[in-house]
Amino acid sequence: MEELMKFEAFLESSKSFEDLQYYFNERGELRHMITQKPFIYNYYKNEHDRNHKRYQILGNFITLYVYELLEKNCNLERITIPVDAKDDEPKSFFFMNKEVLSKQTSLIVLLQDSGVIRAGQWGQKIIYHHSLEKGTQIPYIKMALRDHGSVIVLNPNDNYVEMKQEELQRIVKKEDDLCFLETCNTNDILKANRLLIPKRCCSSPEEHTAYVWDHFISKTAAKNLVFIAHGYGGLVFLDLLCKKGKEVMDKVNAVAFIDSRHHGPHQATTDPEIQSWLRANCRSWVVNAKLLDRPTGSLMKLDCPKVSAGTENHELAPYCTLQSVFRFISRSSSNKRKAVTTPRTIVTRSSSRKKC
Repeated sequence: MEELMKFEAFLESSKSFEDLQYYFNERGELRHMITQKPFIYNYYKNEHDRNHKRYQILGNFITLYVYELLEKNCNLERITIPVDAKDDEPKSFFFMNKEVLSKQTSLIVLLQDSGVIRAGQWGQKIIYHHSLEKGTQIPYIKMALRDHGSVIVLNPNDNYVEMKQEELQRIVKKEDDLCFLETCNTNDILKANRLLIPKRCCSSPEEHTAYVWDHFISKTAAKNLVFIAHGYGGLVFLDLLCKKGKEVMDKVNAVAFIDSRHHGPHQATTDPEIQSWLRANCRSWVVNAKLLDRPTGSLMKLDCPKVSAGTENHELAPYCTLQSVFRFISRSSSNKRKAVTTPRTIVTRSSSRKKC
């Protein structure tokens, strides 16, 4: 037990990949600095606790590294929310490129799956065992910026800040007037080893997405707004659609669902207008053994068209569907421009008469 505690203390004090003897090579693959071998979960034989702790710490480093790539390689800005956050309260954030709100080009919004993954990631396991190229949103971001002008990278799983017992005791003893402790019971706090403090306006993926929609996405001047949603992100988008209805349908031009967990018939079964909008403006890529873009399953009248993602791996699906998703987006944009520029034919009494 004492040895495990020392090991955990070492991991907690680690500041970088190098401290754990790992790095990303030029192909974006995670490699051991000495052996040059890929990442191995069972690094310590028959020691689950040490392996799991090591995995978690390395995952935290991956998250910070991807944040750095978003800012330095993709030139995105980190936007703190809530916009009226006090200095002493927990905050969340998301990323977008400069002048998103004023640009009249297309805007792509990325919404990932649930779990430990944060902004810029599709699947952390894919980053561990494959590469940054296959596991992060960076290929999507670069293509969105190159071909469409603007991108917003949501951070829907950044919902809480964890405080340990010693930190809580220090705060309570000092009797600091911290806004995020106003609703907490002091006795309950001190009984717990740690406490998860929810971040205001971002305590769930649904709340985070709705907040960014209200304060940023809905205010954009973009003429073509597209969501790309993976896994639970699809359910989150449909939650937004059901709650805001016409506002979202008027603003969003297309949605690409990638192995999505949404369920149109259940989430929006009472609104035929939403069901019609889903069928007309969305496409869903699902994992199976078929080749990419092959029709799959029966097309339900209450949901959008479904095609194959070209893989049976949920976390690899975004990488495998990249080109197909952007073809769908480009076609949707083209169809919208045609609809705007093509004048409507007004049927008059004379024009409707049969000619001899």
